[in-house]
Amino acid sequence: LWPMLAVIAAIILLDSPGPVFFRQTRITQYGKPFRIFKFRTMREHAETSGPALTQVEDRRITRVGRYLRKWRLDELPQLLNIIKGDMSFVGYRPERQYFIDKIMAENPDYAKLYAMRPGVFSNATLYNGYTDTMEKMLKRLDMDLEYLEHHNLWTDIVIIFKTGVSILTGKKF
Repeated sequence: LWPMLAVIAAIILLDSPGPVFFRQTRITQYGKPFRIFKFRTMREHAETSGPALTQVEDRRITRVGRYLRKWRLDELPQLLNIIKGDMSFVGYRPERQYFIDKIMAENPDYAKLYAMRPGVFSNATLYNGYTDTMEKMLKRLDMDLEYLEHHNLWTDIVIIFKTGVSILTGKKF
């Protein structure tokens, strides 16, 4: 993947000023913070007024960022997080503490997710898309809790396969 990663990095640099990679503190297994790596898809200083969910037609997203998000290519650097042991291939999507606090105010069951490592791929990402509202965050939580209770190797294989189909074809589930 290194040649493709290098091409994406060069395109990001040509498209907008700022770093190629985006690093952000998220929460992993046992409630431990870690730094997630992604390709930068937003303009620099996109959250100067505090944490915010991405909205439809979000003006903070760069031209290249829209494409990277559509095809989920912005997630590729998370392979480093897998190698480091902060994440697995399949699991719940790691969140920032700010939003975890908001979710837990509505549903304290979020803490159950800390029993496993978060993942790059998930059913919630496939079927719920980007979480741009609290309602979608709570729906994602329900899907993640369902995964926690019923996951197995076959479930993980299906999620990885469907994610691959989504990336290669742009198909939304």
